[in-house]
Amino acid sequence: MDTKKEKGGRRRFRFDIKWMFILVILAFLLVFLVLPLLYLLFRAFFINGSFTFDGVKRIYSYFLNWDCLKNTLITSSLSMVFGVLIAFPLAWLVTRTNLFGKGLFRSICLMTYMVPPYVGAMAWMRLLNPKVGTLNQVLQDIFGLSEAPFNIYTVGGMVWVLTTFYYPFAFITICRALEHMDPSLEEASRISGASPLKTLFTVTIPMVLPAIGASAIMVFIAAASCYGIPSIIGAPGKIYTVTTRIAEYVATGTEDGLRDATVLSVFLMVLSMILLFISNYVIGRKDRITISGKSVRPNIVDLRGWRIPLTILVGLFSVIVVVIPILSVVFTSFTLNMGKSVFAEGNATMKFWGNVFSRSDILKSALNSLIAATVAATLSMIICLFMGYLLKRTEMKGRRIPDFLIAVGSGTPSVVIGLALIMTMSGRFGINIYNTLMIMIVAYMVKYMAMGMRTVVSGFSQISMSLEEAAAVSGAGWFRRMKDVVFPMLLPSIVAGWFLIFMPSFYELTMSNLLYSEKSQTLGVELYLYQVNSSQQTASALACCILLLVLVMNIVMRKVTKGKFSI
Repeated sequence: MDTKKEKGGRRRFRFDIKWMFILVILAFLLVFLVLPLLYLLFRAFFINGSFTFDGVKRIYSYFLNWDCLKNTLITSSLSMVFGVLIAFPLAWLVTRTNLFGKGLFRSICLMTYMVPPYVGAMAWMRLLNPKVGTLNQVLQDIFGLSEAPFNIYTVGGMVWVLTTFYYPFAFITICRALEHMDPSLEEASRISGASPLKTLFTVTIPMVLPAIGASAIMVFIAAASCYGIPSIIGAPGKIYTVTTRIAEYVATGTEDGLRDATVLSVFLMVLSMILLFISNYVIGRKDRITISGKSVRPNIVDLRGWRIPLTILVGLFSVIVVVIPILSVVFTSFTLNMGKSVFAEGNATMKFWGNVFSRSDILKSALNSLIAATVAATLSMIICLFMGYLLKRTEMKGRRIPDFLIAVGSGTPSVVIGLALIMTMSGRFGINIYNTLMIMIVAYMVKYMAMGMRTVVSGFSQISMSLEEAAAVSGAGWFRRMKDVVFPMLLPSIVAGWFLIFMPSFYELTMSNLLYSEKSQTLGVELYLYQVNSSQQTASALACCILLLVLVMNIVMRKVTKGKFSI
């Protein structure tokens, strides 16, 4: 609603349709995000209408659940530490030095960001299996070892896989911070006679420390809420985490099982909310002080004699962490007998690739994923467009609340979102979308909408208000201004946001594993079931298809947005 003063001091109310859309969007966030999370908390602490800690006491009286909490905290903390220790040197080398091939290495380092984590778990399981792992066998032959040097089914193995697939979260954030950092302090340090290494530790690192802290929190939350890696690697080694334990409770299908899963999920939800608050309101404020918002061109550090050795080291890292695991999945998809090399006579086959394109269950799951991801990305971008306008083009009180809610959805562990939707969207509050594709769409929107919001807000920030004002003076209404002025200029950001929501939604596993039914089974669930129950080769072929699709879409996104946005 807009108000205008008339003569005599009275106010005339004029209906504005954009506010109706914004109210509908707020209602969506309240119904599908706020209500489920609040009800989850209610169910954890209220039994038969009375507040009690009995459920908490009972669930934590089991040693296995305490073991799950311990494993989750240990693996997530170590993944966070190692992820940042890997990400910062790589980010500094590819953004601030004259490293050979730094553009190529930057793309390679981001490859694991595009690969579903459970695919990475499959790859490392084949490489470091203590009995038949390819890499273990090669190392045994080279060094004459009697036993396999590595065992992937350990806490260390899980930490390794979590680290290799979540360090890109920190890498991306730190790269952006280094690229937008005001270089004047570094220049002053160098003029004062400080060496590049001393400047790095005394100036560069302190300036980007808020970004490092925020990225560390992102890695921790992602690792703690991961389901695919712990279920594939942890289960054989009897290393259980909170996410796998929640899935076990939900799978019982009983009221007690659902209540126990709820109590466990509160641990993840509270932990993630605390970390989200620290990231946004403690670290975030410091970040705005130390990082320049304008486009800058930081000085490039000459590595001199270290240029070749560091290039070789980064190349070796890329081969071990990215190339070898992906090749392992590719070779497995062509292997007839898993006990022999793909290069053995008569052991190479296209049979499993044929399964991907001929089996009705896979094709049906692919169609479900395509529909769910497309609808989720499209509806999310419509919401982001209106919310971005509200945030950047109005002075309305409380306009940051929707943005905060979208950030809460992004920071909430996937398993918590899935469980909360199960409990609230099964008819209890008049909405029954359980066991349908619609509940998948809602879950994807809640979890991934923030990706689109960031790109749209960034796009709005780069469009001058004077263009809209000129159109308004010419008599164009709000819809006309959005259609003819704002939308065309925002199109690259909208396309980028759409792809960034579509891709993780297309291969998502954690929420889908909780929410799917026989009719709404998705590609991520299908791949997981083939991996653990049926054919690892078919699972590998399906994983290769997903990877190819993601790579192609990333290339398309880069072309459409003229290099402005890509993963």
